[in-house]
Amino acid sequence: MKPAKNSHIIIDGSAGEGGGQVLRSSLTLSMLTGKPFTVQNIRGQRKKPGLLRQHLTCVHAAQRIAAAQVTGDEMGSSELSFEPAIVSGGHYEFSVGTAGSTMLILQTILLPLCNAKQASEVVLNGGTHNPFAPTYDFIQHAFLPLLNRMGAKVSAKLEKPGFFPAGGGRVRISIEPTKKLKPIELDERGALKSERAVAMINNLPSDIGDRELKVARDRLNLRRDQLIKLDDLQADGPGNVFQLFEVYEHISEAFVGFGEVGKPAEHIARRTCDQAERYRSSDAPVGDYLADQLLIPFALAGGGSFRCTALTQHFLTNVETVERFLPIRINTEREARLAWRVNFYQ
Repeated sequence: MKPAKNSHIIIDGSAGEGGGQVLRSSLTLSMLTGKPFTVQNIRGQRKKPGLLRQHLTCVHAAQRIAAAQVTGDEMGSSELSFEPAIVSGGHYEFSVGTAGSTMLILQTILLPLCNAKQASEVVLNGGTHNPFAPTYDFIQHAFLPLLNRMGAKVSAKLEKPGFFPAGGGRVRISIEPTKKLKPIELDERGALKSERAVAMINNLPSDIGDRELKVARDRLNLRRDQLIKLDDLQADGPGNVFQLFEVYEHISEAFVGFGEVGKPAEHIARRTCDQAERYRSSDAPVGDYLADQLLIPFALAGGGSFRCTALTQHFLTNVETVERFLPIRINTEREARLAWRVNFYQ
């Protein structure tokens, strides 16, 4: 059904967090609901406002899968209008063209493709482990298991990692049609079943990984078999990513640190361990970043609830965007210093 003219939604891209998340969420929700939108003041809170290549790739990926009419899709544009048709599954390949995040492209098109009538295979080329974006491993380890528990049928494979600034990574995603996501309750983590530390190093001294893993061993009391070094990754350029993975009875979480020029390996590992220890000091199952990822799936399911460690500015901005498109009310209530309850009501 073609949306009524008065359903056109106007979004202020400078509101709240004021970054690319407003645009990506609006694209996702527009494709899911059929409601056209215009976003103004795109990335208005950033030093370089307007559309960058990474955002344009998200727009063009959405345009292609939804046969959408788009205006304003140019580098530096501060306003974009998007009117979707019907989302079609199939085989798609998208390239950022730089080391821009493939996972942010996936975040934009995944749920609409889940809702398509046909199965899809999506190949994404670019960065797979980027600062300021979820890594491939975070999506694979923390997000997809919960999405699949809600009824989706999504699998992912990392064919080649891509680090900033070289990029060159490649991810393949398989998506089966899903009629409707079902609500779930995420109140408790359950018992800790396993944990591990993984140091990824490419075209850098191997001892960087050894030093990061030693910090994790000492800080988190990990055994030797829980320390994993991956230093022959065949990526295009240098990179170092240090990740901690924890698997609980009801949820899995991941904590990520990125190597930086001029910062010792120990500093990166300590900062990542700080994230894990902060999470452990709470009993909320959902971490800060995963909470943001779960907003749209829970809203689509039309109910359910989860407890999370914090409400980030990303999260709060995303709530406002979701409620513009969907007939859902999202209620948040603080239970403790590091515990919030998020409820979804139709």
